[in-house]
Amino acid sequence: MEISMILIPAAILAALGAFFGILLAIASRAFAVKVDERVPLVRDALPGANCGGCGYSGCDALAAAIVEGKAPCGACTVGGDAAAQRIGAIMGVTVEKKQRMRAQVMCSGGDAHATKKYAYEGAQDCLAAARLAGGDKLCPYGCIGLGSCASVCPFDAIHVENGVAAVDYRKCEGCGSCVAICPKSLIRLIPYDSAHWVGCMSQEKGGTVTKQCKVGCIGCTMCQRVCEAGAVTVKNALAEIDYTKCVNCGKCVEKCSRKIIWSAERQEGGLFIHRL
Repeated sequence: MEISMILIPAAILAALGAFFGILLAIASRAFAVKVDERVPLVRDALPGANCGGCGYSGCDALAAAIVEGKAPCGACTVGGDAAAQRIGAIMGVTVEKKQRMRAQVMCSGGDAHATKKYAYEGAQDCLAAARLAGGDKLCPYGCIGLGSCASVCPFDAIHVENGVAAVDYRKCEGCGSCVAICPKSLIRLIPYDSAHWVGCMSQEKGGTVTKQCKVGCIGCTMCQRVCEAGAVTVKNALAEIDYTKCVNCGKCVEKCSRKIIWSAERQEGGLFIHRL
């Protein structure tokens, strides 16, 4: 076999490879999507949790949205104020200080307190149980307690205890994933340093509440009367705390006859841990 029979095809293939390589290089430059140089800088300033709490699919999508002006610099709840300030510096804008938030389950009606209307044996998912007469608890506002919130928490900060979801504040980053999935809208984001909260969301009248739950708020207004800061008000037979006014004095906790205004203990690192 002549050597030319090998070299000529090889040379042709090499030439074709070089030709198409040049075409691809030209095409990639001509059709390249220009990326704002600030996008990777903003992305690096984000925590990389990809939790979706900002409303975008992940940190990459949020970074692009911020640079395009579709999302604010402080859109990342996990990154908090530190990330917001870094992003603001990249974008050349002043960002107001961001308050850290945490999730709080506004229900105290566990298995030992809430009256059941039937025995649920279906899928262990709150969304599924809610379709069956709103869940097994007689209180229409009560926590279903099957852990849908825990299943979506990217930080393992929620667990079901005695039939009610509970938040570990040391792990909670305030992303809001649990807030979005709760079928009863029982989980709220409140200021991280808040020491008190009302563990009930029922808007039923007192007589009805006592039949449904041993610890439900009956709207007696005693907490409202003793709050000197005017932070506690009773609306629709339910006590609510205005955290912009609350000074964490604890008088409402002491006065609550139903013991559903909860307090928390300060632990190491300035964190609040729920006192069960």
